[in-house]
Amino acid sequence: MELNLEPIKRVKTISKEKFLKEYFALQKPVVIERLTQDWPAYHKWNLNYINEVAGEKKVPLYDDRPLSSEFKFNEPHTYMKMSEYINLLKTKPTNYRIFLYNLLKEVPKLQKDFKYPDIGFKFLKKMPMLFFGGINSKVFMHYDIDLANIIHFHFNGEKQCILFPPSQTKYLYKVPHALISHQGIDFQNPDVKKWPALKNAQGYITNLKHGETLYMPEGYWHQMTYLTPGFSMSIRSYPKKTLNFIKAVYNVFIMRHFDNVMRKTRGEKWMNYKNEKAILRTNKRNGYLINDDQ
Repeated sequence: MELNLEPIKRVKTISKEKFLKEYFALQKPVVIERLTQDWPAYHKWNLNYINEVAGEKKVPLYDDRPLSSEFKFNEPHTYMKMSEYINLLKTKPTNYRIFLYNLLKEVPKLQKDFKYPDIGFKFLKKMPMLFFGGINSKVFMHYDIDLANIIHFHFNGEKQCILFPPSQTKYLYKVPHALISHQGIDFQNPDVKKWPALKNAQGYITNLKHGETLYMPEGYWHQMTYLTPGFSMSIRSYPKKTLNFIKAVYNVFIMRHFDNVMRKTRGEKWMNYKNEKAILRTNKRNGYLINDDQ
């Protein structure tokens, strides 16, 4: 079964006033197709260029293995030189991804290749993060720990983005004490007999190509699939809703540390408990039995 996904609206360009009124204020996503076309990055940023300026950097890598007690919250699975990783991306499929990496801090010259867009809110200028992936590699369905408003720029190829607003959390089998949905769900081809609540979820979808920009409102769930090898950069702004700011503080200073302690002390029993609770709570909340075949 296919999910109930609406194409994200696209605009070529947009004024600050229109962006604030029609998307930010309403907390709706939008793709801006030409926001980066006057950046040096639009013409320069590809895998070859990154290899040229950052090939010697040792970078953290993640794969698509299920979360386990073996690693702490957001702990990398391995490390590799950037040149070796880019060669891997260009030669064969790989599940290894770079996630939340501040390459612009490591290679300051890259900071001259872009500018912060004037769209009506302030950005955290010390936190432009880069993400890399190989063909068909996937980022699991999650929302960001700080519930920020995110501007997401894609380079070198194409990636698919599936989004759900926070109002749909009750259908997404959210894992307790975590920021993810149950990792057994294939959001490209979900088994609704196994995950019946997904039938009620309503979200958004788009494919981002080189130079295109996606606005993801605060607290939005997102799942990414790289259709070609490529990379993206995110910049972020603090959540503007007071409740979301409070939740973000809780996530950063309490939730993730509590989860790390429980992983260390209870191991896989803790991980299994959380996954079981995700299924039980979601199915119960939506009127389904655990083995309901509706």
